[in-house]
Amino acid sequence: MADASRLEELFGVPPAPRTGRQRLIATAVELFYTHGFQAVGLDQVIGAAGVTKTTFYKHFESKDDLMVAAVKQRDEWEMKAWQRAVETIAGDDPRAQLLGLFDVFDRWFNDPSFRGCIFINTAAEFPNPHDPVHQAAAEHKRRNRDMARDQAAQIGLRDPEAFADQYSALVEGTLILRQVHGRNDAARVIRPAVEALIDSHTATATKAKTKKRRRVA
Repeated sequence: MADASRLEELFGVPPAPRTGRQRLIATAVELFYTHGFQAVGLDQVIGAAGVTKTTFYKHFESKDDLMVAAVKQRDEWEMKAWQRAVETIAGDDPRAQLLGLFDVFDRWFNDPSFRGCIFINTAAEFPNPHDPVHQAAAEHKRRNRDMARDQAAQIGLRDPEAFADQYSALVEGTLILRQVHGRNDAARVIRPAVEALIDSHTATATKAKTKKRRRVA
């Protein structure tokens, strides 16, 4: 089982909140991730944050407003934290980073703090695609999918869009295998499939370049 301090060293920790608004958001993120959005009442968040209702309503119109802010804040932090963690393991090579994500997954999956992906949890609790909370979670997933597309382009794969869709399906499937099926080894099980996917798209790109050279010749 992973050492929690080593996991924090890999990801870092969110900056300490300094204002009432920041305390509310930081507290909401922790409580929503631990217990779920529906199970946590507004008074519980306000009490745990150590602020008054007046302070809350100074910054937010409702619990729904706070939920959206919490998901967006978590998105902003996670995008930076995960990229830093992947670079620590895989360096700055895009291909290595695509695989390195699964090495980071493996550490996370075997840490006692794991309670699933907060963005999958959010989308499941708020399945209506028009719900602002759902949309905030979906935006995080789109950003990650687009990052894979950009990495594929850097590697020189022929169809970065198609690769990004297939890679994202493996990423989300890995999260489900761990979260729903309880497989601590999910990242290790799926990693060879990711490597095969990258190799397949690399081979396709190589063949396309060879054909182009032959036509030119």
